[in-house]
Amino acid sequence: MARNQKERGGRNDRDRQESEFEDKLVFINRVAKVVKGGRRFGFAALVVVGDQKGRVGFGHGKAREVPEAIRKATDAAKQNLIRVPLREGRTLHHDCTGHHGAGKVVLRAAPPGTGIIAGGPMRAVFEMLGVQDVVTKSIGTSNPYNMVRATFDALQNQSSPRRIAAKRGKKVADILSNRRGGGEDAAAADDAQTAEA
Repeated sequence: MARNQKERGGRNDRDRQESEFEDKLVFINRVAKVVKGGRRFGFAALVVVGDQKGRVGFGHGKAREVPEAIRKATDAAKQNLIRVPLREGRTLHHDCTGHHGAGKVVLRAAPPGTGIIAGGPMRAVFEMLGVQDVVTKSIGTSNPYNMVRATFDALQNQSSPRRIAAKRGKKVADILSNRRGGGEDAAAADDAQTAEA
């Protein structure tokens, strides 16, 4: 009896863990394997999963049927999740670039109300990550696999003020005051230019 309850409890924990992640199908492709009797068709799926709280992952799966390919891709995505530090839980801490193969992406932090300005595969990554304000540009290939990998490359280069402060032996307040000071100077310069115009 106790063993059955324990097994049931373990299954519930697994279901709860799986339910905290949402998945988004980015791309599905029909692929062919040439065999002796002709071609055998299958499907390849690219899926992004995330908890919309700073954790995201992507996976790729192949199968003879679409649902099975998506399931394999989702399982693969849950295996290689990364955690990305977010500023105020809504945007990136700083601008960054990433590349993979012929794909290159530029990610920029944005003020509140900007929304997700990103196309196709990159939008799926930011929606699953939980980012609300970001401006992005994809330069080079439009291949979804390379775009997603380039985006992950850029996200892995993100650092939080806490991590930088620990590395440099400073307080977080010192790092943030430098950032705020630069922002105020830039805002004052913008105001001056507007007044002159």
